[in-house]
Amino acid sequence: MTVVDGTIRIGELARRTGVSPELLRAWEQRYGLLLPSRSPGGFRLYSVADEARIRQMTRLIGDGMSAAQAARQALTADGGQPAIEAPLVEHLADQLRTALDGFDGTGAHASFDRLLASVSVEVVLADVLVPYLRDLGDRWVAGRATVAQEHFASNLIRGRLLAIARDWDSGNGPALLLACLPGEAHDLGLIMFGILAARRGWRITFLGADTPLDSLHSSIRNIQPALMVLVATPRLLAAHADDLRRLTSQTRTAIAGVSDAQAASDVGATALPRDIVEAASAVSP
Repeated sequence: MTVVDGTIRIGELARRTGVSPELLRAWEQRYGLLLPSRSPGGFRLYSVADEARIRQMTRLIGDGMSAAQAARQALTADGGQPAIEAPLVEHLADQLRTALDGFDGTGAHASFDRLLASVSVEVVLADVLVPYLRDLGDRWVAGRATVAQEHFASNLIRGRLLAIARDWDSGNGPALLLACLPGEAHDLGLIMFGILAARRGWRITFLGADTPLDSLHSSIRNIQPALMVLVATPRLLAAHADDLRRLTSQTRTAIAGVSDAQAASDVGATALPRDIVEAASAVSP
């Protein structure tokens, strides 16, 4: 719907730009990318400049730039200021990385505390922890980080994340079941996803890494989730295809870790976006 002064509602902005309303709201909250006014009835109204920033951001992301970098560039080009002070986040992220790499638990917890006091949990997860864990994995593969460093960092981060997640199974929201398929041992990303999903109204049941298939079947019967999100690699998806079809016949299912939408569809599921905020927004209840 277009308003008389040329501003538009979020549904029309989504139609024009091809970006879902959920992701538009996430970019507005996370990066300050959109600067809406309000209608007399309280609806957000978006301008031509908002539309231009969205188009520029999607182009930059398509060129391979991270969402955070693309948002900063789109805002800077428009004369605006990012909602997040990039040097502050980068400085605190560097402090956290140095502490984790150096087995400095006290320093890592202090850096984590400063991050949580300075920016939102969403920013800490998406713009600090996800890039750090990816970089740590790449360094481990290249022989520039040790197994001990990876275990130390992962365990400390896991403890902090589970502390944030301690109330995620409370409330009256729809049930969301989270698990990794058998053979998948990496569940930190799933914990982060669960934290974001809980903040969007879901009630979380978390089964964690390497979950046996019979446990998934029994959990679906007992919990009757509105949605199940599973972490899988393409290899695991293929290996467990028959079992997954039986699971997905019982409850709506989404797959994280597999970007091939057709591979997920073949087992009766949908593939989640790779960006953790976009993924959490895509399954909003």
